[in-house]
Amino acid sequence: MSGPLVPAVGGERLVPEPDPIARDYLLLALRLDQHVPGLVDGYYGPRDLKARVDMENLRPPGRLAEDAVALRERVTVEVAEPDRRRWLDRQLTALETLAAREAGRVLPYPEEVARCFDATPERVPPSTYAEVRSELDRLLPGPGSPAERLEAEDARWVIPPDRVRGVVDELLPAIRSASLTRFPAPAGESLRVGLVSDQPWGGYNWYDGGLRSRVDLNTDLPIRPLALLDTLSHETYPGHHLEHAWKEQRLVGELRRAEASILLIDTPECYVSEGLAELGRRFTLDPGTRAELLRMACRIAGLPESIDDVERQLAISACVHRLRGSGGDAALMLHAEGRARDDVVAFLCDEALMSPARAGKQVEFVQHPLWRTYVFSYAGGEALLGRWCDAAGSPEAARARFFRLLTEQLTPSGIAEELEAGSA
Repeated sequence: MSGPLVPAVGGERLVPEPDPIARDYLLLALRLDQHVPGLVDGYYGPRDLKARVDMENLRPPGRLAEDAVALRERVTVEVAEPDRRRWLDRQLTALETLAAREAGRVLPYPEEVARCFDATPERVPPSTYAEVRSELDRLLPGPGSPAERLEAEDARWVIPPDRVRGVVDELLPAIRSASLTRFPAPAGESLRVGLVSDQPWGGYNWYDGGLRSRVDLNTDLPIRPLALLDTLSHETYPGHHLEHAWKEQRLVGELRRAEASILLIDTPECYVSEGLAELGRRFTLDPGTRAELLRMACRIAGLPESIDDVERQLAISACVHRLRGSGGDAALMLHAEGRARDDVVAFLCDEALMSPARAGKQVEFVQHPLWRTYVFSYAGGEALLGRWCDAAGSPEAARARFFRLLTEQLTPSGIAEELEAGSA
């Protein structure tokens, strides 16, 4: 039986009084965030739980790891719904792993990643690097290495800072409209996009609850039309905003699963969330629509907008996207193989065709305590969810599976098991 509704943090929407399992899950995550700042990516749950954690004495991470184990044992007995039980089990495995790491327990890096994301880290096949270099040689004629030519090509497409706002204001309604033709949105959802600076990322979705998101774009970094189009889709429709809004309405509001009112970094839900945000535009922006929106963005930005220019950008982007998992390879080199930082930077420059500055930033990202595992959620999540949707058997069935990603408590291992069962 569900409890009464209580005020939410960050918005006017009401959330259910948590059952004992959800309450203790929320408390555990809020307490661990005090040791792993940034672990809580969003919280719109009951205010009294947040206030309680803020006022109590700091609980040591070793004790929090024990709390996670004890709660997992309770979940197996007290949670009747199989999907909820599995989701909580895998989330708690990740929280136990993070708490134990803070307490000084060292796991082999691949095991740490697997426990955090409920998925085994995968490398980019070596042949893919060679294939991408060969293809870019064809797409980028002229002197210099493929990396140098790619950097020069990218420089041609930087949107002047004073035109970024205008491009965003034209693209976002078009992206939303294209998404709504495939996937509905909860009534009353909304978001706003802001331009910020002095941040380590290019774009970020801050979910406030009440079906509302804030999306920030970092203007310190070069912003290019195609990357902006893809980033907006990733962060808004049918990406993070649409997912969080649907899960608030379905999981928290309708099913009374208050544990979904907290969003946690370095857990299996991120593997699913980043994967669907990367995958989503495949369903909403068909090649013709994507090319049309890219031409519109270039026109507003005052950049070349011919069909040839647009097709060239799209071809280069598709080629480079095949190396999306190179950051994970870099992380494995650093943390699993013990390779020197300079060797990893050289690998990213030579094989992944990054500029030295970008390669350095990538290594900095995977060395950060919060992000050292997170890098696998993008390419790994997209690959797993893409295989699962493709295996559905028809475009309509694939869209139905994607909508499940937006609305249900699914886990990477559960999705992988469905794939394995379907191919048996």
